[in-house]
Amino acid sequence: MVVTNNSGPLAAVLTGPGEPITLHNFAKPNVKRGEVLLHTMYSEVCGTDVHIQQGKLAGVPYPIIPGHFAVGTVEETGGDVQSVSGRPIIRGDIVTFLDVHATCHRCWQCQVNKAPTKCPSRKVYGVSHSSNEGLLGGWSEMILLQNDVAITHLPENVSPLRFIAGGCAMPTAVHAVERGKVGLGDIVVVQGAGPVGLCTGIVAYHSGARVLIADKSTVRLEAAHTLGFEVLDLSTSDNAQSLLEYATQGQRADVVIEATGSPSAIQSGISLVRDAGRYVVVGHYSDAGSTTINPHLDINKKHLEILGTWGVEYIHFHKAIGLLARKELTPSGIKIEDAMTTIYPLHEVNKALSDVRERRVVKAVICANSGD
Repeated sequence: MVVTNNSGPLAAVLTGPGEPITLHNFAKPNVKRGEVLLHTMYSEVCGTDVHIQQGKLAGVPYPIIPGHFAVGTVEETGGDVQSVSGRPIIRGDIVTFLDVHATCHRCWQCQVNKAPTKCPSRKVYGVSHSSNEGLLGGWSEMILLQNDVAITHLPENVSPLRFIAGGCAMPTAVHAVERGKVGLGDIVVVQGAGPVGLCTGIVAYHSGARVLIADKSTVRLEAAHTLGFEVLDLSTSDNAQSLLEYATQGQRADVVIEATGSPSAIQSGISLVRDAGRYVVVGHYSDAGSTTINPHLDINKKHLEILGTWGVEYIHFHKAIGLLARKELTPSGIKIEDAMTTIYPLHEVNKALSDVRERRVVKAVICANSGD
């Protein structure tokens, strides 16, 4: 890892697919009117960051500063700036922000299709900004929030570590559970016990569902069990349907939510859904390849509803923070920050990325400043 000798804030830079992360000093940003400069506390490493490092996500303007979710303290504001709720943002406040911005609210996708996550103008911190534009990613000691970024204060009962333990996975989970119309008394199977899968389980649990989480990773299944979920251990049997029917006395799921990113999970997941049920795909944010399903047997005859989930809007972000504020967040009462997170200093970001890629940890958190 190369570190330059300048005195400005350090940031982790990915120069291209397959390249290691290197640390570089950047000039401290000149904060313009309406902007906010954050002193970063925590950011996260998620599956999307692994895909970006592997070159599997289209349209990434390398070199970039990765890290699309982060939380920090306000260092400076460009004049009077307010949060989404209208509260003034001042130096020292602990705030976070929605990574998605620059949505135009004027195009066909925004105005007619009502799908702002598909707006062609949409930008994402840590994903679609080059590092040549400045400190616009979370793996950095400082982050510049441009004047169109939606900013919110953390509630007093949501610590910065709890927020980042949920990270981008929690609003993604909110969106997926809404897409699946999960309701009281539903049986929900979540495929995958990574951060998105575990957060999906939490959201479904708070929607009144009975939740079972399927995976074959010992580390991830242990986290699911610690959080209080029933698990379908695919390391002992790859027949998820038999495991489910044994656990539910022969019933199949009302809703199955895929959070693996593996094409092979799709066919298995569809087999777990009851007739006239719903199957939600949320884990395929990059192209991992194709799978084969039978349109007659898997869709028509089952009267199955299949839904994709792409990105989040501010409402999902808002609901996620509200959920994180609940005292009893998980079925077991165990805190997600205790069960899910492993913390790395900024200079160990390559190790954090490797550990996520190899599934040695559930959730890697980057502590961007040694004083945090």
